Amino acid sequence: MASIVCPMTYDLFIGDRLFSSWSMRGWLMLEKFGIPFQTHMIGLYSGTMAKDMEPLAPARLVPALRLPDGTVVGESLAISETLAERHPGAGLWPDDPSARATARWLCAEMTTGFHALRRECPMQLLHSYMGFEPAAETRADLDRIESLWRHARTVSGNETGPLFGRYSLADVFYTPVAARIVGYGLPVSAQNRAYCDVLLADPAVLRWREEALQVTYDPFPYQMDLPTAPWPDYEKQPDGDRHGVNAF
Repeated sequence: MASIVCPMTYDLFIGDRLFSSWSMRGWLMLEKFGIPFQTHMIGLYSGTMAKDMEPLAPARLVPALRLPDGTVVGESLAISETLAERHPGAGLWPDDPSARATARWLCAEMTTGFHALRRECPMQLLHSYMGFEPAAETRADLDRIESLWRHARTVSGNETGPLFGRYSLADVFYTPVAARIVGYGLPVSAQNRAYCDVLLADPAVLRWREEALQVTYDPFPYQMDLPTAPWPDYEKQPDGDRHGVNAF
């Protein structure tokens, strides 16, 4: 991995790992690209969020990032661009200009779009629901996501694994989408389900979920009256498949 330009540690403020999709994105931006940071928890479900966020004002949502000089950056897209600017050798964006522009497009659309998918399928990493039937609006979001992934692969020429050949912020931004697809058994093509499995089998994501499962909830947020199946056991993937993941 490329050397890091700014060696001082960042402070990343996140919410509950089991449910906070945006927190996952913020954490992966730092973890996957070898940028040193410390994690601080914000109480999304304990009723302490407003108080916990006071030192970060005017930031009001997670993730929030405090730079080594004390500057606070809110909003995931701003955090990603700040890190890419401060660590140009870390490879957060693709090197190829066309791929880089396309990756930025995909991240921006993820930030502002897919409201039906977000509303109907909140991220949860505990189990996979069986028999879930997405609404027409959610299916339209899935169709749009698949068209964007297809376009990314047309630009990059990479048919499997990360969208642009080497793991980038585009994969970071769509990892929680993969969690929704798997967690609700949403209909996507075989190629894109395989992409979701690759993202969720990444060792960093496995560590994130392992830590998420250390916290229990009663009642469980976003519970649905549907049967469930165990979350896929990505730890037991064949060695050849895991090698593809570790190569990110």
